[in-house]
Amino acid sequence: MTRFEHSPAQPVIRVRDLTMAYGAVDVLHGIDLDVHRGEVFALLGPNGAGKTTTVEILEGFRQRSAGEVRVLGADPERGDDTWRGRIGLVLQSWRDHPRWRVAELLTHFATYYPDPRDPAELLALVGLTDQADRQVNRLSGGQRRRLDVALGIVGRPELLFLDEPTTGFDPEARREFHLLVERLARDEGVTVLLTTHDLVEAERLADRIAMLVGGRIRACGTPSELARRAAARAEVRWTADDGTPRRERTDDPSQLVWELHRNADGPIADLEVRRPTLEDTYLHMVHRAADGTDEAADREARAA
Repeated sequence: MTRFEHSPAQPVIRVRDLTMAYGAVDVLHGIDLDVHRGEVFALLGPNGAGKTTTVEILEGFRQRSAGEVRVLGADPERGDDTWRGRIGLVLQSWRDHPRWRVAELLTHFATYYPDPRDPAELLALVGLTDQADRQVNRLSGGQRRRLDVALGIVGRPELLFLDEPTTGFDPEARREFHLLVERLARDEGVTVLLTTHDLVEAERLADRIAMLVGGRIRACGTPSELARRAAARAEVRWTADDGTPRRERTDDPSQLVWELHRNADGPIADLEVRRPTLEDTYLHMVHRAADGTDEAADREARAA
């Protein structure tokens, strides 16, 4: 196997002990990460957490300070044109080519690849057939984003980077975009790395989510796994016999519900169990990083 080949058994993205510093400022502190073929993987984190730096390193646009990085079997710092042709990019905001017509622009981009998708079929895939002769600057925000995706996948990439893809979308446009991403991963087998601030979007689209806070991966797993790891407790709500709304937080909602039924000897009015959400998990991780709890835990782990 040459250094730019990639086995299906290998992770599409493999990162070990990735560090990055700008002068005396450390931005990334030993990140480990695997993203597998056909997976939609979301990278969450507040502003300044290191998301953009991480993604730019993976895309080959920025040199790292230390650590091992493999994307499609290659070190991104040494990726050639063939390697770059296997990757699709959808940046957060594009303002180029405003006067090109949609089909003409897509056909032009297709000439850069050895085996591009058919532009007409691609327009149908992203739902832009009716806009084929429209100028880019006359598209709606949702239509422009779908064109961005078409441009990103015209070269049949194995890996697609989506940077804040639905910023400024209305609910209908966001839903259409989500369906498109799901179709790419499910039917086309494209691996997707998504960065977003939208927790609902991450929970809907992602097979797994990594939470990057303070330059460290604080948690990684499926949305349900992350919720279970959160310190936030479930909340049980019900209406008492006298009509008073009641609520109680508990680590064991099943036990509390059983006790309520036993004490009432029958159904409980307006009973509702609210388990920790992805938002609870995210805020918990951010707060732990802000108050130094995670750093203290890291020091204890190293000392042990």
